[in-house]
Amino acid sequence: MKQFLIKNTIWSLWIALAGLTLAGCEDRLDLKPFQSISEELALNTEGDVLVTLTGCYDGIQSAATLGGEIMVLNDLIGNSSDINFTGTFAGLNDAYNGLMVSNNSFAASTWASAYNTINRCNNVLSALDKVTSSPAKKSSVEGEALFIRALLYFELVRLYARTIGDGDAGSNPGVPLVLQPTRVVGDADFVARSSVQAVYNQVIADLTKAESLLPNTNGNFATKWAAAAILSRVYLMQKNFPAARDAANRVITGSGKVLNPDFTKLWFTQIRNGGATPAEYLFAVKVTTQDGTNAINTYFGRTISGIPGTAGRSDCKITNAHLNRYEAGDTRKFFVVSGGSNYTQKHLDRFGDVPVARLAEMYLTRAEANFRAGTSIGATPLADVNAIRTRAGLPALTEVTLDAILKERSLELAFEGHNLHEAKRLQRPVGKFEWNSPKLLMPVPQREMDVNKNLVQNQGY
Repeated sequence: MKQFLIKNTIWSLWIALAGLTLAGCEDRLDLKPFQSISEELALNTEGDVLVTLTGCYDGIQSAATLGGEIMVLNDLIGNSSDINFTGTFAGLNDAYNGLMVSNNSFAASTWASAYNTINRCNNVLSALDKVTSSPAKKSSVEGEALFIRALLYFELVRLYARTIGDGDAGSNPGVPLVLQPTRVVGDADFVARSSVQAVYNQVIADLTKAESLLPNTNGNFATKWAAAAILSRVYLMQKNFPAARDAANRVITGSGKVLNPDFTKLWFTQIRNGGATPAEYLFAVKVTTQDGTNAINTYFGRTISGIPGTAGRSDCKITNAHLNRYEAGDTRKFFVVSGGSNYTQKHLDRFGDVPVARLAEMYLTRAEANFRAGTSIGATPLADVNAIRTRAGLPALTEVTLDAILKERSLELAFEGHNLHEAKRLQRPVGKFEWNSPKLLMPVPQREMDVNKNLVQNQGY
């Protein structure tokens, strides 16, 4: 993602020009349920559209969204098996213990920040006719806005709604689908929650179109391979294994990316890589010394003597039960002991990139989907699993089982924001909670319920 070095004062002026209203800060006590502007401030030029697209990326750079807190919540909610959470933020402590309430501050900030950014995307999509410099530029702008909108709706529906396979997705309430810019708020803007299935349908439609529009390479911005990677993840959640397999295969065979031979080189972006994004990353949120927050570092990180540049609150300590799952010699057993506790080394770098999707996930998705479908598109499940194992310094397997694939997936992607939804799709317990426990759902923020009477609350809140 582009390194956003725009000063806050300049950015605020551009937002006014672009027809967006920011809250001014991310104070969880001052959240606005919707953003509104005057109609006369609509986007008028290609420059307005492009800076608003920059605002879309800035939105997912927020700590409350893909700057890390979404990943932290996905790993932390109910997860006492892998994490010992000792932090003092009540909202995260409640999430960890399955005790969230309707005014949980993290649930409220994630919702507000995500919808703020979705509104920016909708503004971009409403003004594509202003992008006239070239057809390729117009396609890229549209694809990027669709990608970001889809990515956020996917995270929202997984956090705030019952998962696929838990009841009827066609009738279970998902999240409100807002697909047009909200400028002047009226009664029509207080929309109800669309069904889980409707949200998934929109996410797939947006990602499919984004994949067709985005370029193969796009610097640190979204590419067609990023769209295909998230599409593969969406299909896997739906248990549409052939579609998940095919999307993953498109990434593996078409992106030109390869697995980094050294797993440990995928981290410490700023400390050891000079700020360069690891080539294996398909999409990441860029964090610099000037802009952005790595919230996974905030909660999973710790200042380690002997490793300059490390930081963090030391809130998420890794349990011995998790460490015991690794085989001897596995380089993914990438932890450090400090103060008598275990910490993952993935997130020690204060200014490290926040990974959203890596190529390794595509190998594991293709392996699982091929195995379940009884196919060998691209490669056999055994070959794909062994590609991940040998990179981790482990001996190749001679035969593969579904359990072996899932174990490699859980260890490879540990503490990158996958735990909650992996457990739900596999219908496995999360700590002391069953996979479909309402305790594992985030509440619709009480402030939204108070403003929008068309919303219904999740069970238990």
